[in-house]
Amino acid sequence: MKLILTCEHAFNTIPQEYQALFINAQEILESHRGYDPGAFDLFNELKDLAYFSFFYETGRLLVEVNRSKGHSNLFSEFTKKLSETSKTKLLDQYYFPYRDSLEKQISNLIGKGETVLHFSVHTFTPNLNEEIRNTDIGLLYDPARSAEKEFCINFKRNLKDQNPELKIRFNYPYLGKADGFTTYLRKRFPENYIGIELEMNQKFVNNNKMKSAFKQQTFIALKASLK
Repeated sequence: MKLILTCEHAFNTIPQEYQALFINAQEILESHRGYDPGAFDLFNELKDLAYFSFFYETGRLLVEVNRSKGHSNLFSEFTKKLSETSKTKLLDQYYFPYRDSLEKQISNLIGKGETVLHFSVHTFTPNLNEEIRNTDIGLLYDPARSAEKEFCINFKRNLKDQNPELKIRFNYPYLGKADGFTTYLRKRFPENYIGIELEMNQKFVNNNKMKSAFKQQTFIALKASLK
């Protein structure tokens, strides 16, 4: 099994060409809406385990690479009013290069008879719209795909071996089969593709860095799950 590690919401960076669209939006850009605090730090901790690793360098509020083309949240309130020509330019500059490069690597590996584990690293805000998210770690997968379910059960067991106090839930705080890059790739690769989204609670994050012990526990658990 070949691990491909990704991080779609690593940064909140808006290219100079589009910064005029985000005047007075700095607070939003620096919030959980602009990026996933701590995700890139955890991604860097895990990337030595990966056969390939990819991260998206541009902020999700410009164009959301973790949404399908045509999804209502593909463009944010800052870019929805752009002309269709301008939106197509954004897709061609940022969206398709990221998604196509990852899809190509997966296709090449599966074409060689390999099984691909796509592990997408995210973090989530512990409080959304006054609702407390009651978990430390969420593992998102498609329940209809037995290999994904089996991996998550094993990974949860390995995480618990590292830290029995962790609260770990499946398909929470989001559903694994909801619209996302992994959902698209499952349709593209119905065989030999395992798509997992890792959601870590941002309560473990300070100044965009995740707690060292937490990173180490995740690394050991993922390494054990790849055997």
